Amino acid sequence: MAGRDERYRRTDVPPGGDAAWAEELLDHLRPAGRDVRKVVDWLAGTLGATASLQDDTGALLAGPPPPPTDHLLADIRTGRIASAAWEGGGQHLRLVRVALPHPGSAGVLVVARTAPFDRRASDVVTHTAAVLELLLRARETTATGRRLKRATSDLRLAILQLLMVEDIIAARRVAAGLWPGLLDTETACVYVVESRPEERDRLAEDCIDVTAQQALVVRCPAMDGHVIVVSPRDTAAAELRTLLHRNPHTFLGGSTRQSLAQTATAYGQAVSALAVARFRSDKAAVYAERTHPERLMDPDALRTWTTRLLRPLDTLPHHTRAELLATTRLGLEFTAVSAAKVLGVSRNTVRARMERVEALLRADFSDLTVRAAVHLALNTQVGFMEQATDSGDEPAAVRFEELLGGPALRTWAHALLSRLDVDARDLRRTLGAWIAAGGNAERAAQQLGVHAQTVREHVRGAEPVLERQLLASGSDLYEVVLAHLATGDLERPELHRAKTGY
Repeated sequence: MAGRDERYRRTDVPPGGDAAWAEELLDHLRPAGRDVRKVVDWLAGTLGATASLQDDTGALLAGPPPPPTDHLLADIRTGRIASAAWEGGGQHLRLVRVALPHPGSAGVLVVARTAPFDRRASDVVTHTAAVLELLLRARETTATGRRLKRATSDLRLAILQLLMVEDIIAARRVAAGLWPGLLDTETACVYVVESRPEERDRLAEDCIDVTAQQALVVRCPAMDGHVIVVSPRDTAAAELRTLLHRNPHTFLGGSTRQSLAQTATAYGQAVSALAVARFRSDKAAVYAERTHPERLMDPDALRTWTTRLLRPLDTLPHHTRAELLATTRLGLEFTAVSAAKVLGVSRNTVRARMERVEALLRADFSDLTVRAAVHLALNTQVGFMEQATDSGDEPAAVRFEELLGGPALRTWAHALLSRLDVDARDLRRTLGAWIAAGGNAERAAQQLGVHAQTVREHVRGAEPVLERQLLASGSDLYEVVLAHLATGDLERPELHRAKTGY
């Protein structure tokens, strides 16, 4: 039989060190330890031996391959014997059964050294085997807990993605297994809680705790620092606000109450409110707290305009239409990559769906004014969805400029943009040029005769003045675009059937 590997040659602990080895072994049970490989290495070093641990299939869990003792290994794994000693070729071996977490399965701890096993060495091996059993069981329990936690997290995300594409029946069916009654509601609010990315996991657990597991809490797949909370309860906002006092770098944005079919819209509202929350002393904001342009438009005219603009989508099957609308709403709010992560599809799928909508509407989404108009129509369509009735008659034409020409909207637009006039940097002029250039700082800089970085700084400087996030595409930006259109600072967009007054 081959001699022991010189890499594991150690000196035995001197007489009187019994308490020392026991304390060292117990140290491996502390939370900072608990490493099976380190325990096996420690055993080899303590006894001046080679040590290895195999599972029930013979695969190595720790240490180098043991000397060939297949007959003994098999007897121990099958439970015929619990331990064995063997001597030959100048080596002394001890083999001890180590119970594995799976019922009825066992591994084998093999220790080989040139010196005989005295009482002390035998005790060290026996106690080490017991410690290894505890560590293996704890590791399996921890791994099972992690798998369960991950599966639960994935399930929460799957439910959110179903809500995002308006598949409410499937979302309720999936949720019923683990959270009975959670989605037995017609309406809910969506909240986005933001923290530092490294604090997000703890924040998600805190959200689950403060809402008493009565909300759908999801780690946002698109933004590393965001936690999304969908709650039907009115108390959720107050519960989540308590987290802001505990965590200095945490902000909260909330939506208005929406039907479950409007979860994607509510999510966009929450993200928009989050941008406002960053500028507030209480670090929280709700979407309904400010006036939005669509509320200042004639509702009948807005509905008529929306119906005619989106009519090309009405020829599609219901599921396909809902899928395209939900994807486009998110795609207009966020980047294709972020929308893809939220929906659980590829970014190419998001782009393909949006290109299909572009083709049907004959619209160019690279134009910010077009994006703002279609975004307005999509959100209006969601708002009127439950009360909409289609008689099949073609609604009367309403021109887009008619929606923007009302006195209430024009007053709002002038008041909003006039906030920029007090800045000596002429933020209003830069912002208008940047929007006209499709949000491209380089093109806007060429038009203005300044550096592109200056354009970016001006746009960034306008954000706290307007209390809206502009550099990231979304509702905030589109509101500012509509304000520019209402004041006449931008040309109206080329929308579907432009020649007939759209």
